[in-house]
Amino acid sequence: MDLLGSILNSMDKPPVKDKKERELMQKHKKNFEIIQNHEREKLNHFRKYCEERIGRLIKDPNRNFMEFQPLDKVYRTVVHDVAEIAGLVGMSFGIEGEDRYIVVYKKDHLPCEDEIQARKNGEIWNEETAKEYARKRNERIPVEEVEQKGDRENSMDKETKQKITPQKNYKDKYVHLVGSTSALEAARKTESKQSYGCVPSANKKDIRSIEQTMNDIQAKKKLKTTHNSYDAH
Repeated sequence: MDLLGSILNSMDKPPVKDKKERELMQKHKKNFEIIQNHEREKLNHFRKYCEERIGRLIKDPNRNFMEFQPLDKVYRTVVHDVAEIAGLVGMSFGIEGEDRYIVVYKKDHLPCEDEIQARKNGEIWNEETAKEYARKRNERIPVEEVEQKGDRENSMDKETKQKITPQKNYKDKYVHLVGSTSALEAARKTESKQSYGCVPSANKKDIRSIEQTMNDIQAKKKLKTTHNSYDAH
């Protein structure tokens, strides 16, 4: 006998399950399968129930949505799946584990903001609730409009003041230099001219012709050259 065989023979063999234990295990397995089949049947039955209800919603032109009772996550998944296949929209509201439920809407009649907010607040959506939310919304709008109007007016006032208020008084600029009377005269002399800008317009006038100007320049150069030659001697 080899070494491996001797070692295996020396080891304790696993305990053999008796008949009662085997029967008990088989019973548990069977019960588990029964429970699984039962849950599967329940889901299939619930799916058919959802398909029938959603089918009636689609055929009814007077109904735009349908509420389902509070359901756990597995059953809500079935509702969402059936609604999506049917071309509808399912939205969940409520608290998980307490009253979470689904509302299925037709795509061309999705809920307004008031309905969504009301359902999030745990309120039942009906005509009375819709009127109450509309009333509250209408009461808020005038207040917001008044506040916005006031903000616009304040902004306009600031812009107007900025436009009409000069940054500097140019006449006061000359007072500390040449006195009040001289400052006014200087300011008048340097009033803005469209053609010349803010300098005395007389300084911009030159009535000489081009030939006269060139002759004057040549005469000045010749005079300057003569003075330089005298200085050199």
